[in-house]
Amino acid sequence: MIFDGWRRRVVRRLPRSTRWLLELAPARGTSPDFLTPGARTLEEGLALIRSTPAERIRAELARTARRGGEADPRTAALVEGDERALAALVATLRDYHRSALAPYWPRIQAQVHTDLATRGQLLLHEGVDGTLAGLLPGSRWRPPVLELPYPVDRELRLDGRGLRLLPSLFCWRRPVTLVDPARPPVLVLPAGPDPGWLSAASPAPTHRSLAALLGRTRAVVLTTIAAQAATTTQIARRTGVSVAAASQHATVLREAGLIATQRRGNRSIHSVTPAATKLIGGAAPDPS
Repeated sequence: MIFDGWRRRVVRRLPRSTRWLLELAPARGTSPDFLTPGARTLEEGLALIRSTPAERIRAELARTARRGGEADPRTAALVEGDERALAALVATLRDYHRSALAPYWPRIQAQVHTDLATRGQLLLHEGVDGTLAGLLPGSRWRPPVLELPYPVDRELRLDGRGLRLLPSLFCWRRPVTLVDPARPPVLVLPAGPDPGWLSAASPAPTHRSLAALLGRTRAVVLTTIAAQAATTTQIARRTGVSVAAASQHATVLREAGLIATQRRGNRSIHSVTPAATKLIGGAAPDPS
């Protein structure tokens, strides 16, 4: 499995307290919606969870509770609206993030950014219809109905509401959505990680001249990709090099952990990683 290496590393460092999360958000089945508030940052997300009304927590846990076995007493306290239990949940989520996600965050971001860039290219070239038709393997777009390979029989009516698409590295093979159909419609999509996503991480150099570090042409290629995700042909056209040279530069940058590449059909879409963003922020060359 593509996440086996990550699991082996994480299990060794996870605090025992985080086992509580397996009860609240099991590997199989549904999880309460309040645990996925859709925030842009960790702190924003934890603050939203911390402010969840007790009645909503109670209703969602009643709908998604695991049947059988002895429940963690902290779960019962959450159902009863205990503020201390909610504070403990936030602390546990922070511990989990620190151990399981933070060490790999640049790689996770790179995979998600690549997926976003790829879908953006598809939207640019194929329009909304083409984007929805090619949303996932097995999906079918028959306006105004989008059919997806969902794990259970489920119908979500938008009723004039927009649909938010969120790629996720850990959404594996099939999409998921919120349990409560009254919540703002969100569809979480598999980001399709590169099989080498875990081992490809490398620290970003800083405080150097980008051109001196990479060479002038390669630096221009990197800053071009940073400005807008691009195919190899687009990189060649924008930088004035041959397609073969653009491909070679992209390979070197990818091996250095500065760009990520995802294939869509016969296209290879290149986008920068967070490491490259930091590097370029320190010293970007003049591409002129």
